[in-house]
Amino acid sequence: MRIAILSANPNLYSTRRLVEAAELRGHEVLVVDHLKCHVMIEGGKPSVLYEGQPLEHIDAIVPRIGASVTDYGCAIVRQFEMMKVFTTAKSQAITRSRNKLRSLQVLSKAGVGLPKTVFANHPKNGDINQLIKLVGGPPVVIKLLEGTQGIGVVLAETTKAAKSTIEAFYGLKKHVLVQEYIAEAKGADIRALVVGNQVVGAIRRQGVDGEFRSNLHRGGNAIPIQLTPEEEDTAINAARALGLKVAGVDMLPSDRGPLLLEVNSSPGLEGIETATGIDVAAEIVAYIEERIPADESDTVGV
Repeated sequence: MRIAILSANPNLYSTRRLVEAAELRGHEVLVVDHLKCHVMIEGGKPSVLYEGQPLEHIDAIVPRIGASVTDYGCAIVRQFEMMKVFTTAKSQAITRSRNKLRSLQVLSKAGVGLPKTVFANHPKNGDINQLIKLVGGPPVVIKLLEGTQGIGVVLAETTKAAKSTIEAFYGLKKHVLVQEYIAEAKGADIRALVVGNQVVGAIRRQGVDGEFRSNLHRGGNAIPIQLTPEEEDTAINAARALGLKVAGVDMLPSDRGPLLLEVNSSPGLEGIETATGIDVAAEIVAYIEERIPADESDTVGV
């Protein structure tokens, strides 16, 4: 097969590992910077141009789209879909997962366990008090609608701190979610890597002392774990609900079962491969090999 990895940086760990895994399995691999791609729209002849030349005879793409360029990256993925090229992440699924509110709405309908979360349109002072009460009172977690690697996530330990943070974000014309704080998680969360309809690896991430965010980019550490049946079902159902075939699913352990935080459509591979020793990149390539013949029946509206 001829596989294109859509990545703006060929030196990133995840990109390099996907290239290595695909080449080891005998495939031709291209690393394509989606920001340098052009969409050519013509009746009956959709095409993608890369550095001025049409990208032809591509059997599959693996989108590694950065959060800051979601719209443009999804336009390129969508064009490949129009060309009937298999993708490990459909454009619509990427868009769903990148908006925290939209993804939580979809996941709530699917019956996945979630922390109590509220969203309002620039509430006034009294309304902010009500939002805080709705999620159980302080401490509360305040999140920007768009953000990755723990950026734009604040723990407010008092009502006064929560109000100040919410007002500051609104002053910057940013929308936020207010979410209950799960104290029993103790600064830890679970990352499950879903490929196809199964979890291929899972880690427990623990934040550093004094840090409630467990992201590895923020200095957290990871250990391999075996998921409980409930955690495994939650991860698989969450990825399925958003339409993602390759996903990093983040959950909080709680007294009422696993609570889903978010689903990442371009999960990093370094943390989970290093901690578990599992060749996740090879699992992704194997999934592509398995799915391409059947892709005709697996379409999602755009």
